[in-house]
Amino acid sequence: MITPIKNRYDFVVLFDVENGNPNGDPDADNMPRIDPETGHGIVTDVCIKRKIRNYVETVKEGVEGYEIYIKENIPLNRSDLRAINSVSKQEGSEVSGSDSEDATTKKLKELKKDNPNIDSILRDYMCEHFFDIRTFGAVMTTFVKGALNCGQVRGPVQFSFAQSVDPVVPREITITRVAITTEKDALEKKTEFGNKFIIPYGLYKMEGYISANLARKTTGFSDVDLELLWEAIKNMFEHDRSAARGKMCVRELIVFKHASELGNAPAHELFDLVKVKRIDEDKPARSYSDYEVEILKSQLPDNVEMIRM
Repeated sequence: MITPIKNRYDFVVLFDVENGNPNGDPDADNMPRIDPETGHGIVTDVCIKRKIRNYVETVKEGVEGYEIYIKENIPLNRSDLRAINSVSKQEGSEVSGSDSEDATTKKLKELKKDNPNIDSILRDYMCEHFFDIRTFGAVMTTFVKGALNCGQVRGPVQFSFAQSVDPVVPREITITRVAITTEKDALEKKTEFGNKFIIPYGLYKMEGYISANLARKTTGFSDVDLELLWEAIKNMFEHDRSAARGKMCVRELIVFKHASELGNAPAHELFDLVKVKRIDEDKPARSYSDYEVEILKSQLPDNVEMIRM
């Protein structure tokens, strides 16, 4: 039997982008997200989680227990029905995705009446089979009229928004293409113009948290899952290349391992031990070598181990 992790973890990830758009903002014509008051670049936690999901789906394709719940073109109801049918078969009944809404609701209510604990059974099924639920949690209340649901799971792994170390300056690059869209346009012109937004260079810092307490009480997130998470973070850009995103690399993964389940120091104090500064303030940064990273190991609290991956 796989046991949940027993130690709390906090971690810092440093990644950079070169001549690309790390996370477009749909409210601003897909230009790179920035803090309008400081000019610092922003990458959302949802963006990072998507890349981790994609990596796990790629390397664990077909492996039981490592499916992905939130994925493109797969309705959440479909995965929820799998869990419901797995349990309902044991009760001598089955819910079909082709049933009408009222018929589905009736079957679900009957199933719940026969087994009052079925919600928790369904939640455990989803955690066991889907890596991203076991890791990040999920809201799995997709059926109508409150008939039945697979629970709301608070995941043990959470990320902050990533923020650039220095302000970034997005640039709009005009591009041309020879592929004309319509026959009519082809009679009038030989090229078309477009544009793309890039950041010449930006180094981003993201902070993360892993709760052993939630892993034990809720999802069962294990040491095996933890190793896969570290692997996914380190390699999340390697199988997610795009001309729009430019060159993106994870440069540092700095992990703080606590000696206990609830932790031995506040997370913000550990994060403050990681210092990132530009070597030459008089010129703009254009590569990772323009920065230096220092970790104040002498100030590391007792019962907290620092692992630099």
